[in-house]
Amino acid sequence: MYLKKTDQNINSKKNLKKIDSNAILVLQNGKFFKGIGIGYQGTATGEVCFNTSITGYQEIISDPSYAEQIINFTFPHVGNVGSNKEDHESDKIWTKGVIINTEITSPSNYRSLKHLDQWLKHNKIVGITGVDTRNLTNYIRDKGAPKGTISFLKNGKFNIKKILKDTQKWSGLKNLDLAKLVTTKKNYVWKDLKTWKKGKGFVRNKKKLFHVVAIDYGVKKNILRYFSDFNCKVTIVSCKTSAGDILKLRPNGIFLSNGPGDPAATGKYAIPIIKDFIRNNLPVFGICLGHQLLGLALGAKTKKMDLGHRGANHPVKNLIKGNVEITSQNHGFEIVKKNLPKNIQVTHQSLFDNSIEGIKLKSKPVFSVQYHPESNPGPQDSVYLFEEFIKNMKKNAKKKRY
Repeated sequence: MYLKKTDQNINSKKNLKKIDSNAILVLQNGKFFKGIGIGYQGTATGEVCFNTSITGYQEIISDPSYAEQIINFTFPHVGNVGSNKEDHESDKIWTKGVIINTEITSPSNYRSLKHLDQWLKHNKIVGITGVDTRNLTNYIRDKGAPKGTISFLKNGKFNIKKILKDTQKWSGLKNLDLAKLVTTKKNYVWKDLKTWKKGKGFVRNKKKLFHVVAIDYGVKKNILRYFSDFNCKVTIVSCKTSAGDILKLRPNGIFLSNGPGDPAATGKYAIPIIKDFIRNNLPVFGICLGHQLLGLALGAKTKKMDLGHRGANHPVKNLIKGNVEITSQNHGFEIVKKNLPKNIQVTHQSLFDNSIEGIKLKSKPVFSVQYHPESNPGPQDSVYLFEEFIKNMKKNAKKKRY
């Protein structure tokens, strides 16, 4: 049975005694929540953020962009459709932990192969349920995303003061380069699988009209599948691969992937590489972290956001076409609006907080967006961005670039 009181004082006399629950979430200011442990038994520290999506929890948890983060799901019913082998966004799960409001029910979906609790155990993800996730979300909204620790122990005995000390000691995401942690260790060619379709599953792309080199800062598999949908061969390279080695692959275009961490930290080695592509007039397309890195390469600055954007319902205005797109997002950093270089045109803007959601280089086929046009999970309003990248590659395919 879940405790009715989820927010308790750090100085409670019961801190070191056995409690009714067997899991606890401790935030950096001493605020804590008790509940029931799910997934892997252990302790995990990370930045606590909230995601407002109502579907796609498996894709969200397996997104490498959540490295060093603990996800608080605002939708109460997580786990209802179980898990399967096809919806992973990465071969390794980098998310530190999950927070869920309601106990996981038995899965009810024809694609389900494993209960979410078993899936979390298998991937060594610590979780807690029975938490007042609305209370926690309001706290993050008002105070910003805090550092936090989930501890799940079978005996329910917690030294909260020690957990708090360990939480406060963690560095946080600022100035942290996580792309080098999650990137592929070996360059490879995508296996040409297209996006999943009901009744067909994954079908292979047999046409290779263009060659895209994707720099892996933490790339999602569904992005690679979309390139297959558009008849592209995709070569995935490590984030520290030199521009010279990439140019030897004779790409028609360069894709800068999503990923975790502080773009300024990753930019120390990524910016010179990206600048080489721009000098060689190659079409460039960036998403999420790739968008932020492109902005840095063009002379803009980035900063950490208080809340970040995480969910599948974020309205973004296309400033060129004048329409509004509902988008899927997952980021905690942004390009700074102030003193934006004159060669950058802002193409998209958030209707939540007016932050920059898309940019393009005025003189070359180079553009990026902060959100996820592959939208897995989420709406598919922005798939046209892949088409724009394809058009840019088509225009440049016959030109001698390097």
